[in-house]
Parts: sequence; C-alpha cells; structure tokens
Amino acid sequence: MVEGKTIKAQIWDTAGQERYRAITSAYYRGAVGALLVYDITKRQTFDNVLRWLRELRDHADSNIVIMMAGNKSDLNHLRAVSTEDAEGLAEKEGLSFLETSALEAFNVEKAFQTILLDIYQIIRKKALAAQEAGSTTGVPHGTTIKVSNLQDNGTKNACCST
Repeated sequence: MVEGKTIKAQIWDTAGQERYRAITSAYYRGAVGALLVYDITKRQTFDNVLRWLRELRDHADSNIVIMMAGNKSDLNHLRAVSTEDAEGLAEKEGLSFLETSALEAFNVEKAFQTILLDIYQIIRKKALAAQEAGSTTGVPHGTTIKVSNLQDNGTKNACCST
C-alpha cells in the first residue's frame, strides 16, 4: 500500500545469468523500476552492477527508478564488498542503496516498498502536471496512475539482478 492505494507490481528476476541477456533488453522497455542486486560475499557480482546499470540506461526509459541492493548481509563474516564501496558507487551513479538478507528477510520488504514508493511519486507528479496542464480547458477529468502494464498470468519474468 502506498498512500492508502494498493500498488500492483510485476517483478522479473534473471539472477544475472548470461543466458537471459538476449531477452532482458525487451523487458527494459516497459520497466519503470529496477533493483540491481549483488552478493556482498562475491566481488564479481558487485563489479557486474556497472554493466547491468549500463544496459538499463541504454535500453530503459531515462526516468527509470533504480535501486542497488547488497544481499546476504547475514554473511557479514564472508563480506567481499564493503558497505562504503557500495554506498560510494550508489552515490556516484545516483542510485538508492541498502543491504538485505533474503535468508533473514532483512530489508527485503523495505527495498520493494522504497522502490515502489519512488515510482509512485514520480508517476503521481507526472499525472498531476498533466492534469494541471489540461485544467485550462475547463473540461473535468480524472487522474490515472499506471505503474506498469500488467498481465496477471501467474508467471515471474526477469529484470535486473547480478
């Protein structure tokens, strides 16, 4: 729920696998948000974030909301990527950032809530601006806020993780 409204989201997960690379650019076209996830215990997954980010910026809408998440914070003793390195990259690239643990369900819901709220606020501002621009006509109209084109076919598709 965002501001009392139920938000539906379609989430795609390729797990960063190369075999999905050819199809992911098609998914980018309609994406309004992306969560780039790397494993804090594997430096290579963090190093791949820039490649995925470049792909997103090449193929997705320029207004896409992007968050970077370091997963497996429960394995801090095996950490290969410092929080400071990740925060620095996120700041440099204009991304929001947090660390998560899927195992412990730490910050996972917060990651999704944060990105959905950011998407909602951007789309809401656009809708309000369009409504204000159209209000000079004197014709009454409503506001439609569309998070994405959803096909509820029960499948999970793929997007942007490392």
